[in-house]
Amino acid sequence: MLEHGGRLRAAAARHGIPLADWIDLSTGIAPYGWALPPIPESAWTRLPEPDDGLEAAACDYYGADAVLPVAGSQAAIQALPWLRPRARVGVLSPCYAEHAEAWRQGHHLQEISEGAIPRALERLDVLVVVNPNNPTGRLIPPQQLLDWHAQLAERGGWLIVDEAFMDCTPLFSLAAHSQLPGLIVLRSFGKFFGLAGTRLGFVLAETKLLHDLSERLGPWAVSGPARVLGTALLNDGEGQQRQRERLRRDGQRLAMLLAHHGLPVTGGCALFLWIAHAEAQLLHELLACNGILTRLFEQPLSLRLGLPADEPAWARLEQVLTAFAEQHA
Repeated sequence: MLEHGGRLRAAAARHGIPLADWIDLSTGIAPYGWALPPIPESAWTRLPEPDDGLEAAACDYYGADAVLPVAGSQAAIQALPWLRPRARVGVLSPCYAEHAEAWRQGHHLQEISEGAIPRALERLDVLVVVNPNNPTGRLIPPQQLLDWHAQLAERGGWLIVDEAFMDCTPLFSLAAHSQLPGLIVLRSFGKFFGLAGTRLGFVLAETKLLHDLSERLGPWAVSGPARVLGTALLNDGEGQQRQRERLRRDGQRLAMLLAHHGLPVTGGCALFLWIAHAEAQLLHELLACNGILTRLFEQPLSLRLGLPADEPAWARLEQVLTAFAEQHA
């Protein structure tokens, strides 16, 4: 299995710290959201139906012509490789590792750097890009992506853009172009809305591809309660604006806190920050010994930190960072 953030139970067992005492900064999931709407009993007792308003709410929120709700964007990541015959696939790396893993079986996979893409495009059938990137936070301008898409689409190729962390930077989204043949945009609901357990995501693409993907995934891919929550929150424009403002403010606060303790930010986005540092592993362990879980990367050696949920969490993080800075003074 690939390594992911959020494995609190494993960390609790390894360090002997009770599960309830941990602060989880290992994911890029918003640590707060807003009051959830009531879920009617029928959402639990009846099979989900597609005319409940979820698709319309998602099209309006993302600015797309058509969407397919899926059980988290991970479901689409794993299913899309089955919709093409053996292909030459490039994955812009480093990025969320499940993309390369999904295309590794049955396709010719190449993990490539951004600088190598212009030369590689003529021999690729599929290019996968995470934008903003995870974990670096790198944002590729929309026009650059559209240029790459045009070159791929000329030969019937695909550009897949995973926009899981795009909600705070909507002007960089390709959602408004997702009706173009060969362009597939993936969106996550759980990260920005702080509801990863809902397992809801969306695929934005031309209608035929969405139909083919829906056939692959089968009926009732998204639960009734998830559809109710998704519809309500995607329609809550005021709540979304409050969430964006809080995430941006807390992202800036975290960047200042890290820099103050000798840890300048290398990259990131509104939902997480990324530090490439020679002592990343030591800091990761020091934080874990104090019940703060972060995400360690080995290539390159770096640490990703999400946002603390409340003032006690901020204070505890600052305590550990102060101790780390004193050790390296």
